[in-house]
Parts: sequence; structure tokens; C-alpha cells
Amino acid sequence: MRAATRRVLGSPSKIAGDKAYSYWPVLGWLQRHRITAVIPPRKEQIADRFRRSLDRRAYRKRNVVERLIGWLKHRRRLATRFEKFATRFGAMIRMAFLEIYFKVAF
Repeated sequence: MRAATRRVLGSPSKIAGDKAYSYWPVLGWLQRHRITAVIPPRKEQIADRFRRSLDRRAYRKRNVVERLIGWLKHRRRLATRFEKFATRFGAMIRMAFLEIYFKVAF
């Protein structure tokens, strides 16, 4: 019998988030783990003496993920987790991605 192998992913180099995650505990945790925060500052932080630069190119890529998650949530079967088995749920996600692919490709 073959042992199951798991793919271990490394930690990300950057994490993008909206202004709600622009708090010092979150930013400190990211800094301790050597992860670059791609989070715009809140209004009250703009005049703060600890100014951070925002990688706008990386922040724009966040929009793609947000739209994809929003699109998947409109699929009732996925949003409500209608399929209880992980294999069937994964198959439904694959079918949703195929729907996106065929819509774009043809």
C-alpha cells in the first residue's frame, strides 16, 4: 500500500488585504513572519510616522481573487456546500472553473 504524500507549501512572500487588516497586531505578525503586507493604510494611519509603501501592482491582483470568490459564491451549490463529500465538492468546483474557461475561451 502506497503512503499518501502531501505537498507542503511554503509561506507566501506577500499577502494582500483591504484596509480592515491595517492594524499593528496584524502588520506586526506579518513582519515577524517575513511576509510583505500589501494592505493600504487607513485614513488615520496616513499621517502616522510609520508610513508604509503600497505595492499597487500586487494590490491590483487581489481584485482577480475577489471577483473569482464572488463568482463562485453566486453558484448556490458551492456557496451552501450542497455536496457534503470533499471529492464531490471538489468536482463541483472543477465544473465551475470549466464553466469560466468555456465562457472565456469560446
